[in-house]
Amino acid sequence: MVSNAESKQTDVGPKRSRPPLPVLQVVTDDPNPEEARGALAADPPLLPDDDFIRELAEQSQRLETATPQEILQWGVERFAPRFTMATAFGPEGMVIIHMLSEIAPETSVFNLETGYQFKETLDLRERVKQRYGIEVEFKYPELSVEAYEQLHGGPLYKTDPNRCCFDRKIRVLHQAARGCYAWASAIRRDQSPDRARAPIVGWDRKFQLVKISPLANWTKKQVWGMISKHDIPYNELHDRGYPSIGCKPCTRSVELGEDERAGRWSGFQKTECGLHSS
Repeated sequence: MVSNAESKQTDVGPKRSRPPLPVLQVVTDDPNPEEARGALAADPPLLPDDDFIRELAEQSQRLETATPQEILQWGVERFAPRFTMATAFGPEGMVIIHMLSEIAPETSVFNLETGYQFKETLDLRERVKQRYGIEVEFKYPELSVEAYEQLHGGPLYKTDPNRCCFDRKIRVLHQAARGCYAWASAIRRDQSPDRARAPIVGWDRKFQLVKISPLANWTKKQVWGMISKHDIPYNELHDRGYPSIGCKPCTRSVELGEDERAGRWSGFQKTECGLHSS
């Protein structure tokens, strides 16, 4: 396991036996119901009953003073092999990938490849593979950029970025999450008001998954301190004034004194793609 020097060592208590995971009764409105039920039965989703929600709340409170590594270790022990991570290759995500490489390198990691990402972002996939042996899987929308823009008479991000994010990110994550029980999120509470109340562990109603945020209590300084200390690869755009990086058309560099997410969807009343907002 990686060193806990970046955070105070915390005793999160002895390992407990894993209670059984609740599952939903398989119900579907698919036009081929028997086929759909068979597919869902092979990967039954979780049912957040009262006992399960209470367990998540208790664990979240217990892990408030834990290190990110300890939080990830708990998530792996509780939910693997149905534990996954979605990454946009931001600095926080790169830190979590570094930790997973030493805690559970077999964890599946994926990226929502909208077709609009920066080349520098896509290049990080190869650097991750070379450094850690982890191959981040691209998850694609149903339509290519060309087909999607043709359908909408041009780039939808210019007129309706919320719909564009929904179609090319949210919808894709719903599909990617099928068969998984929990996912690691790289958000920090100090990044935005939407993220300020994020629990360490909680039920993500939007995606019907347990959401685990090991860096929720960390600061930007702590993240970059670990990147520097361990020579963790990161997106070179961060050195050019891009603290938060999303799709190329919807991301700009920020000015001195601006919020770190001010460069996202500039000109719109929008600071989140929807992955981390209720």
